[in-house]
Amino acid sequence: MATLSVRNKKLSEEVFLLPLTDQGAPDVPGGYVYLPPPTDPPYILRFSIEGTSSICRQGSLWVNFPAEGESFVRGRFREIKLRPDFSRSLEISIPITSPGPFAFYTTYTPLPELSLQASKPPSPTQTETFYVDVPPRLTINKEYIPLDALSCISVLSKLMGKYPHDWDKHIKSISARSYNMVHFTPLMQRGESNSPYSIYDQLKFDPTCFPRGEKDVSELVGRMEREHGLLSITDVVWNHTSNNSPWLEAHPEVGYSVKTAPWLESALQLDTALLEFSKQLKDLSLPTTVASIEDLKILSNGIKTNVIYKLDLWQYYVVDVAGAADAAMKAWAEGDVITLEGGSEVENDIKSWSVKERADYLSRRGLRGKDRLGERYHRTVDLKTGASVLTAIFGSYDSQSPNPDDVRSAYIEIVDIVNVPLYREYDADVAVTLDQIFNRVKYMRLDDHGPKLGPISEDQPLVESYFTRLPQNPTTSKHDQKSLALVNNGWIWNADAMIDHAGPSSKAYLRREVIVWMDCVKLKYGTRPEDNPYLWEHMTNYSRLMAKYFAGFRIDNCHTTPIAVAEYFLDQARQVRSNLFICAELFTGSEPMDYVFVKRLGLSSLVREAMQAWSVAELSRLVHRHGGRPIGSFETDEAASNASAISFSTDGNAPKEKLERVHQIKETPVHALFMDCTHDNQPPAQKRDARDTLPNAALVSICACATGSVMGYDEVYPQYVDLVSESRQYLSSLSGEEGCVDGIGKIKKILNDIHTLTGKGGYDETFINHEGEFITVHRMHSKTRKGYFLIARTAFPDTLNSGDNLKPVHLVGTKARHVGTWQLEVDDSDKAKEAVREDSKRLRGLPSRVIDLDTARLVVNDEESVIELPNGLPPGTISLFETWIPGAEHSEGLDSFLVSGAREAFLSVDLFDLNAIMYRCEAEERDASSGSDGVYTLPESGPLVYAGLQGWWSLLKDIIRYNDLGHPLCQNLRSGQWALDYIVGRMERLSKQKVGAGMQKPAAWLKSRFQAARVLPSFLLPRYFALIVQTAYNAAWGRGLDLMSENIRRGQPFLQRLALVSVQQTGYLKSASLYPTESVPCLAAGLPHFATDWARCWGRDVFISLRGLFLSTGRHDEAKAHILAFASVLKHGLIPNLLSRGKSPRYNARDSVWFFLQSIQDFVKMVPNGEQILKERIWRRFLPYDDTWFEYDDSRAYSTASTLEDIIQEAIQRHATGISFQEANAGSGLDMQMKPEGFQIDVNVDWETGLIFGGSQDNCGTWQDKMGESDKAGSKGVPGTPRDGAAIEITGLAYSTLVWLKDLHQKAKFSYKGVQLGEKKAQILTFGDWASRIEGSFERSYYIPLDPYEDSNYDINPKIVNRRGIYKDLYRSGKEYEDYQLRANFPIAMCVAPQLFDPNKALQALMTADTVLRGPTGMATLDPEDLNYRPYYNNSEDSSDFATSKGRNYHQGPEWLWPTGYFLRALLYFDLLRRKTEEERTESFQQVTRRLDGCKKAIVDSPWAGLAELTNKNGEFCADSSPTQAWSAGCLIDLFHDASELAKA
Repeated sequence: MATLSVRNKKLSEEVFLLPLTDQGAPDVPGGYVYLPPPTDPPYILRFSIEGTSSICRQGSLWVNFPAEGESFVRGRFREIKLRPDFSRSLEISIPITSPGPFAFYTTYTPLPELSLQASKPPSPTQTETFYVDVPPRLTINKEYIPLDALSCISVLSKLMGKYPHDWDKHIKSISARSYNMVHFTPLMQRGESNSPYSIYDQLKFDPTCFPRGEKDVSELVGRMEREHGLLSITDVVWNHTSNNSPWLEAHPEVGYSVKTAPWLESALQLDTALLEFSKQLKDLSLPTTVASIEDLKILSNGIKTNVIYKLDLWQYYVVDVAGAADAAMKAWAEGDVITLEGGSEVENDIKSWSVKERADYLSRRGLRGKDRLGERYHRTVDLKTGASVLTAIFGSYDSQSPNPDDVRSAYIEIVDIVNVPLYREYDADVAVTLDQIFNRVKYMRLDDHGPKLGPISEDQPLVESYFTRLPQNPTTSKHDQKSLALVNNGWIWNADAMIDHAGPSSKAYLRREVIVWMDCVKLKYGTRPEDNPYLWEHMTNYSRLMAKYFAGFRIDNCHTTPIAVAEYFLDQARQVRSNLFICAELFTGSEPMDYVFVKRLGLSSLVREAMQAWSVAELSRLVHRHGGRPIGSFETDEAASNASAISFSTDGNAPKEKLERVHQIKETPVHALFMDCTHDNQPPAQKRDARDTLPNAALVSICACATGSVMGYDEVYPQYVDLVSESRQYLSSLSGEEGCVDGIGKIKKILNDIHTLTGKGGYDETFINHEGEFITVHRMHSKTRKGYFLIARTAFPDTLNSGDNLKPVHLVGTKARHVGTWQLEVDDSDKAKEAVREDSKRLRGLPSRVIDLDTARLVVNDEESVIELPNGLPPGTISLFETWIPGAEHSEGLDSFLVSGAREAFLSVDLFDLNAIMYRCEAEERDASSGSDGVYTLPESGPLVYAGLQGWWSLLKDIIRYNDLGHPLCQNLRSGQWALDYIVGRMERLSKQKVGAGMQKPAAWLKSRFQAARVLPSFLLPRYFALIVQTAYNAAWGRGLDLMSENIRRGQPFLQRLALVSVQQTGYLKSASLYPTESVPCLAAGLPHFATDWARCWGRDVFISLRGLFLSTGRHDEAKAHILAFASVLKHGLIPNLLSRGKSPRYNARDSVWFFLQSIQDFVKMVPNGEQILKERIWRRFLPYDDTWFEYDDSRAYSTASTLEDIIQEAIQRHATGISFQEANAGSGLDMQMKPEGFQIDVNVDWETGLIFGGSQDNCGTWQDKMGESDKAGSKGVPGTPRDGAAIEITGLAYSTLVWLKDLHQKAKFSYKGVQLGEKKAQILTFGDWASRIEGSFERSYYIPLDPYEDSNYDINPKIVNRRGIYKDLYRSGKEYEDYQLRANFPIAMCVAPQLFDPNKALQALMTADTVLRGPTGMATLDPEDLNYRPYYNNSEDSSDFATSKGRNYHQGPEWLWPTGYFLRALLYFDLLRRKTEEERTESFQQVTRRLDGCKKAIVDSPWAGLAELTNKNGEFCADSSPTQAWSAGCLIDLFHDASELAKA
């Protein structure tokens, strides 16, 4: 694990885990990475990347987190090399030492397609840039204040009076109401409009407020914090400057002019003409006062006639036909032509084209300038293209050419058609222009909600000017006159925030779509400082100046600020003050677009406003949106709070255990600064009803986010304060001056105090309910469960007279204390409003008062608190209660208690205990409990998959991840405590069993934790249930890993999930064991299909799974137990396929014994001193070398002992001698599907080749063992896949065993050197000789060459061959075509006996299987091109289809998962053989990793926490598949084991 160090600093125990996907993207919900503010010591951000992810190929992670002592530079990225590791995840730990919008990306070389041939390597690539937002750590007088605890008030700075006298009164008043932040509108020197946002000089503070300039401001903000506990933030205005800013005259290049933006020429022409038209109205006998729509229509027609038509604006859109014709004719005459796009074909065809077709071609290929407007006739036709078109039509210019006038006329005709869509564009834009002018004039002069301007005059023209015309003076005379008319800024309804509406791609200024601010010139930055050096330097100085004094910025019109510009200035500001609070006015109209701004700029909060709500329902929605998480929300990482984490160093040193709290990064909504009212909008007295001031404020204040208000709101101002025209000063509520109104000030103090308390305390959960005119909000702490409950009776105009009352509120399990009920009374009569407006010097609120009411009745008992409003509440009233939940008042803190001690409690359990604690499907639970107990059933969704913790966790993991409080499990928990009873009762029963002593402590732990949760209100039970179960599950999971081998403990999560399948599938049952009379844990083939009794333990499945599930996980004792148990029942030289506890074993599998022998070989090689198992004495169920059957309780049973060595020899010898027997108890009682002939088992060796043959067309003795069952289809007793003959995997397994035994004998560790042949067994054939015969015949027997000319070198019938370059599945089977079928069995032989295969041929065959057989998770069991391919398995189908009825196609196309492990093992082995360099070898591992994606997803998604037996075609779900199968997981663990060994080679 790489860690970017921090010198001389201790790192925190807190770790935030950031997993990356294979594409390098954050694998967190929503994709938005939002972390807490920096801490001391720093917490850790830990990137987690799968060791052989695609991005690890020549990969690097690049981060711009600054190193210690460095300042943040956005473009300075540090490289962290990614070193691939197949078995583990890479972890990069980065201490977070400062706030900011950090970024990361990865570079890597994409993985090429797997190919036999060398191909051009892909070019290195870079992922997109992803962002990590770390908010500022704000402090007031060195005390940390979370963003959610902020209570901000906006003030119009110019109305505050003169510093310090006037300002002190207002600041004291603000502080007295317990605000902790003040937002000042711009404090800089204002322009001629007097608007704070029209800044005259960005580097000078307003001298009327601050006579001493910076000195006053510095003193102000310092005193505000020290004396009043107030932070200060201010607007930064980057988009525009005042229209009379003096620096515009010296630097007009900072704006958009015809010089810098030639596409605006037409807009300037129109704007000038409109202003001139406005002056001429009287002369034109047109209305100078707009008194009606008719007047407006007359003016609109006048604009059309006197402005639009006269300007000939169409010339900005179309091609100058005559000019284009002249240019083309000249070029044609001079032979200045090019080859037309489309070549000779076009040049030949164009003669026959219609004029329209020629025009379309010319428009597509030759029209220039159509992407934007420009000067008149900016759009042209490329003269060479035009001349070439003429040449193609009329030939080259010479004396024989057609009449030039005719040619010119023909070309004009073409260009006229080219112009048609351009004229349409012009017509459409003119229509929009006229419509926009009409609607804007209507709003400004007619609409009731508009300003209703008076007569049209020079001071109040018909339209606002879109341009500021700089004055003519010595300074401006030095510039090009085209640069002196500068575009004014403004805004557009529903505009795309990423488009510059004064840029070349926009025609907004020509179409008059901009709602313009005539006092503000829009600034033209470009994309980097070099594009406009003076402007960038000037505004950088401004930004740094603001950061010098203020704790934060409000970015004015953030949505129209180019992101690159805002990034730059914020970076500059953060160099001055790193902990800079940044909020923004952002109206993109799209939440995804909001996130773009938030992530790139590191915005702390977006300004949102309650007064935007048009109804009670909408207000309720806004409160819900910003209020916080729902009460009882789930925590993703609390259960890890006491867990130990193992940290591995990158230098290979031993692991060190350290305490860490690893947090999952949660899905985070965009944070809000939720205002009851902003300075831009109307207050309740103007928009709703004045009385709504109080409930609206209370609803905002109780939200779990930063909140705010505006000066005058608390005082109940009658209307919006116009920030441009208003000149009266504020009247402070504490000044004692005449007319002073406190409004809701005293209540606001209470609300702000509570907001600060709850914000600091982390009260982040809320429940919001809307009932008629009432909105109730309950906000509480997620751990202490202390909270506040608010009832707000709103006062929207249409609900004032409603008689509805709030139903009694039942706070279950909760105690409550009444804080207060207050009603706001306001005199909002016309007379009162007029009196307030008539004050020419002071801004005052309406006469108002807050009345204490005693209308709320609170009844508290042991079970609940009930709040009733017998007489209702009048509009404009709130009622507030303090609440707490006694059950949460645990001495250690309830959450801390619930998660404590789990790891210690589970230290006493072993892996068999964990099987019972974590798993057990319905059948297993019934079996273990003698039928009395099953899994838990949810009435609305059905039974859990397991009785143990995994059954609960499979539901809870997604419930927690998505905070799904509406899930049926949550409903069930709220309805009763049955789930708690079930878990506790089950664990207590388990702990009292004979083998359950180790489970006593976990049982006691669960009981005590659930007991603590039982006293909580039912609405909290889902959260605490999840917390307890998650903690127990994690402890159990961790204990399971602790008991496994180091490679599992240190492995990647996928490997660990696979390893836990060994726990899932191995346990004690009453009906199943390895022995008839002894209860021994045994391995299930899969769940739930193969869970109990005779169906549980299968020889073939056990030994295919054993290497992965037992040996690779370190479960050597379990591996040994299964080997010895199956060795004890060897008979006929075979082990049973169905063990049936050894009571009624069935010997119908020809391959099981070879997987058994391979497992013994693996045991000897992988277990320390593993060869000692060969000398183990084993009591035999049947007599050695004797085919006699007898019952398990017969005196002969277990009367004879053999060593495992002897049993191995017996198995080999019996095969060498030949095996022929009829199964014991043959008949329908043994197998009701089998024909009598099928019970005959025959196996023999062809000593010429050494190959082992067996089986018949009447049985199916390998793993593909589906017997036909349908009478209707006539398939009963007809195997789907008999696979008689020499199956390739048996050949490989036999060869592997023989070579191993040869080596053991040579080392004197195996007593036998071979097998006895002949009637008297006098001849000895050594193991080595037998293996050599197989090796010598293998390729000839099995390989199908790519080249038919090589057929003579192999045992091939070319007429049967369906696919070449592969290995046969069988050799000399009963149906010759079955030999040549492509199946996924040959990789098994490749894994155990790679020496048999030519590496090049092997790789070719594997690549064919990769493209033909490999599915998302499994391997198709038959070539899709085979006529027998049937990929959909349905065992219940009983049709007349011979191929599929009753699932006969089980192995004829469905995709089985366990062969995937063998396939990938073989692919890795043979691909590595051709790789020479470390880089090439890494590619092999990554090719395999890529092919595991489906399995990785499947095991995570599966409620069974395992990999399925099989899927249908292309990974489609198969309902009849066992959902978790032992060998599916085990064979992939084998792959990781191989990879680890091969990586060392």
